Order: sequence, then C-alpha cells, then structure tokens
Amino acid sequence: MAIITLQTMSPEDISSVVELDRLCFGGLWNSQGYQRELESPNSDLLILVISENKEKIAFTSSNFESNSGYNHQSIIGIGCLWAILEEAHITILGIHPQYQRLGLGQLLLYALMRSGWERGLERATLEVAASNTSALSLYHKFGFQDVGRRRGYYQQTGEDALILWRGHLHEPEFEQVLSEWHRQVLTRIHGFEVTWEKLKVENLQSQVKSVGLANQL
Repeated sequence: MAIITLQTMSPEDISSVVELDRLCFGGLWNSQGYQRELESPNSDLLILVISENKEKIAFTSSNFESNSGYNHQSIIGIGCLWAILEEAHITILGIHPQYQRLGLGQLLLYALMRSGWERGLERATLEVAASNTSALSLYHKFGFQDVGRRRGYYQQTGEDALILWRGHLHEPEFEQVLSEWHRQVLTRIHGFEVTWEKLKVENLQSQVKSVGLANQL
C-alpha cells in the first residue's frame, strides 16, 4: 500500500514543486516565487508526498526521483494559503494529473482550512476558473459560496474567475466541522495510508481501507 504524507514544504522541495507547478498550472510560480513564500511568515505551503515501490510507479521524472532504497518518493500535491488580516486566501491547490479524483484534493483543502483555523482567521477566500466544475464541486462541498466574478481574470485564456468565500472559521463550532471533514476525507481516499509530518494538526496515521487561483484536482 502506498503511503501519502502531508507535510510542510521545505527549500529542498522547490525544484520538484516547480516541476509539479508546470505540470498542473503551466508555470504559475518559479523557484524564486516559492522561495519567497517559504520565507514569508504569512504563508503556509503544504505538499503531498507519495512513497511506494518503484515497480508500481505510473510515471517517471528526473526531478521526482528519490535515492531512498527501494522506495520511490514523489511530490504529487501542493497547496498554499496566505494569511491576510483575518482572511485565509487559498492561492494554490493542485494535484498531479495521474492522482486526481482520488480524494487527495480534499485532503489538501482540509489541511489548509485547518491551518487557517489554527491561525485564528475568520474566513477563507479563493478564486477558481468558472469552467472548473470539479474544483467548484469540492469547494461547495466544504461550504464555500460564490460571492463574485472577476472578468477575464486568467490572462492565458481570458476566462472569468469566480470568487468563493467561507466564513465562521474562528467560531468554536468550526472545530466540529473540521472533525467531520476529517472523517469524510479519510473515507474518500482509497488504498493509501495517510500520515502527517511536521504539522501542528492532529496525527492521522490511520490506514485508509478500500471501502485550482490555481486549482488542478
């Protein structure tokens, strides 16, 4: 069974994350951009790392290779949150195309929302392409509402962005909401063991049994 580890990004991850960024978003941020985010106290950068037997790898990439014995490790997800006053602004949420629609986008979004709650922020916002139905479905499931539209927001395509908003993160009952999302996320993910590393959030370390702003889920 492959292991998915959710952890904070480090400087050693930049080259792999930039490659994933190119794959998901066509090159939204470069190395300098990610370095600035790592140095900012107002940014939370999270990554998903998959560890599995090399014989089971579905894709190869020089920047994704690991020298760790018999295991192959790849960064397959990236999420970023900016803390601006009382607002958690989700700027990036992307999953490698070969690992989309497995619930990993939900895992990253849950972690970002929990990070915003731990910071004591009051609300979360983001922009998403109006045509990105899979991302919209995910955000609506997490209680985001459409509150506006930015015309021609995406320069490459000229497409509009929808502005989404989710409030009440700072209220006591939101911790119960997070617990329910936690349960839903683990139920959604199939065939992976999920662990947390270097995060303040609860330790999942539970085996999940089989039973994108920039958004690529």
